[in-house]
Amino acid sequence: MEELEALRKMVEAHDYSAALALIDEMDEMAKDDKIVKIESFLKILLIHLIKKQAEKRTTKSWERSIRNAKDGVQSSNKRRNSKGFYLSKDDLQEAIDEIFNKSLRDAADEAFEGDFSAKELAQMVNEQQIKTEALGLILNYRD
Repeated sequence: MEELEALRKMVEAHDYSAALALIDEMDEMAKDDKIVKIESFLKILLIHLIKKQAEKRTTKSWERSIRNAKDGVQSSNKRRNSKGFYLSKDDLQEAIDEIFNKSLRDAADEAFEGDFSAKELAQMVNEQQIKTEALGLILNYRD
């Protein structure tokens, strides 16, 4: 928490412009941490949606992971004080687009006991349909 100590010293020294710059930097760091957390939940969500579509089946464990990922995205994306969100619908879509291939690679390790490569698994699924489903699950979230 050295940033807080630095901030205190800046305020005590009446260096408000530096203090405000540090606050902005701290805010950006906090937002980046939230985004990384949201992306982690999105990746888990995508992995299970990919496996589900590829294998044309589901398990209770996969459904629980999907539910937990949706819960994680929703709770991590909420701004507590302003009642807004860290990532907008477009930002969420962009994040889904960016991490889909990483999710596909990890899903390939799990689906069909890892018998297919990510490239082969990609041919078994409809990428756009999975991305649309993922975004829909998040946007239409209900407890």
